[in-house]
Amino acid sequence: MFGKHLKIVEQIIIVFVFAVIVPMTISGFIINNINQQSMRYQLRESAVLIANMVSDEIDFFNKTTISNLEQIVFSLDHLPTARAKEQYLKSVINQLDDCENLAITDEAGLAAVQELDKKNNNASIPLKISDNRYLVATFKLDAVKDELFRSLADDKRQIYVLTKDGDLIAEHNYTEAAYKKTISLLPDKLKKDKPVIFGDVKNQPLVYVSKVDPEITIIVNTTEKVTKKAITNNSLKIILSFLAATFAIIFVVGLYTYYLYINIRQLFKGIIAISKGNYERQIRLLTTAFTPHEIIFLAFEFNRMATEIHKSYIQLKKNNVELKELNEFRSNLIDTVSHELRTPLTSIQGYTTRLMRQDITIDEETKQKSLRIIKEQSERLKRLIDDLLTIPDIEGMRLRTNIEQVWLPEILEEARVLIKNKRDMEIVFNLGEDFPLVLGDKGRLLQVFVNLLENAAKYASDGSKIIVDAIVKDDFAKIFVKNDCEVIPPKQLKKLFEKFVRLDDNTTRTTRGTGLGLFIVKGLVEAMNGEIKLHSDKNCGFCVEVTLHLANVQEVVK
Repeated sequence: MFGKHLKIVEQIIIVFVFAVIVPMTISGFIINNINQQSMRYQLRESAVLIANMVSDEIDFFNKTTISNLEQIVFSLDHLPTARAKEQYLKSVINQLDDCENLAITDEAGLAAVQELDKKNNNASIPLKISDNRYLVATFKLDAVKDELFRSLADDKRQIYVLTKDGDLIAEHNYTEAAYKKTISLLPDKLKKDKPVIFGDVKNQPLVYVSKVDPEITIIVNTTEKVTKKAITNNSLKIILSFLAATFAIIFVVGLYTYYLYINIRQLFKGIIAISKGNYERQIRLLTTAFTPHEIIFLAFEFNRMATEIHKSYIQLKKNNVELKELNEFRSNLIDTVSHELRTPLTSIQGYTTRLMRQDITIDEETKQKSLRIIKEQSERLKRLIDDLLTIPDIEGMRLRTNIEQVWLPEILEEARVLIKNKRDMEIVFNLGEDFPLVLGDKGRLLQVFVNLLENAAKYASDGSKIIVDAIVKDDFAKIFVKNDCEVIPPKQLKKLFEKFVRLDDNTTRTTRGTGLGLFIVKGLVEAMNGEIKLHSDKNCGFCVEVTLHLANVQEVVK
């Protein structure tokens, strides 16, 4: 009815034949052919490169020697006698590397030197001094050959260096049969100063460079051994690799496809999650006896990496916040110094200069007024410096307190006297003389309420009152310092405990202050095991709630 349908095994076999075996076989032949072409090209290019390298080494050696000889000739021209010149040549011969002899001769002598070089396996470089005189440097060919082929010690190609007469003066990996065969293939007419490929074996390229100065020919022979290593062995490896891969795929795919697909998909999802910034993502594998160890290991390492990245990311965010806070602290500190230190210093300096003047008469009232202003500004500077010095102790949790029983009404009255209430704001204390004692540091509590009352007086609306309420709840005393002002948004309210934070910014500042008051108050209250909170709404305007422990015999003993 439905026709003949192949079984799963048969379908898998057909799929593997047409989807794996056939494509891989065709790909193997194509890749092998491409590899042969590529390696053949590389052999030609490397042969040319080696020929150029040897040519460059010869040029460098020749130019260096000529330059040294020119310097010697220049020095010889300034020597007065033939004896002095001879002694000079003996003294400088050691300065030329591998130089056997250095002499001045004529054209006949030069021909004799060159003839002698052939017998003694030497090479000479002449430099013409005058019409019939030459300065000749003679070198051992073995030493020159070592210099030429030092960088090619591990290369298996054969290299020959011939004179213009065809004499072999240097060789590398020399064999008689290969040398004769190579020379027989060398063209009769050679192109000058450029690498030329010759020969009739495409997998064993031969290259020559025929130079004009000096008149030599460099030949590079790619031997059969080099070709076998570069092409034949690689081709065999490619074919074997494709056969092995084909059988491995046939064996492995049917067994592992399902599990690999699921687990690789999990890895894929995890990588995508990491790339999108979800550093908390963990990979959960479907582990069975067929799950490869590598996949399990990779998942484990990925999860560990993701965890470390997440930790680093959190730490980086924290560091960025701390760095931002540090930058803000620095900026605010500079701003505070410029706004809060300069003004009192200017006042002190101005009134002190005024009192020290001898050219005018200052009445007693003016003197007292000036001294009072100087005293007030000095106290202002002292409070600012004390606030700044308190910051490290609060942040380092090194703030020392002397906990004792404290009577709050006394502290509040003393704070009322000490604050700068220039607007003459009315301050109302709603707590009786019988209010219970609390635990705290008397001096620190006084500093707390001076800061809170001064802060309330600065920002209260004109004609309003500052209200201080206190209640007892369980074992705690709660003190509320309230002033009438505009409602502060919750976002800004949270920042008021930070350093250098003010309700008015630097450009619209209408009141003096450092923005350290609430930060220091919070540190002092917490150092006395208390708690402080801020509230702002239409009913109370702005309210600071301070919670302290009530005093009793047990706590005092402790």
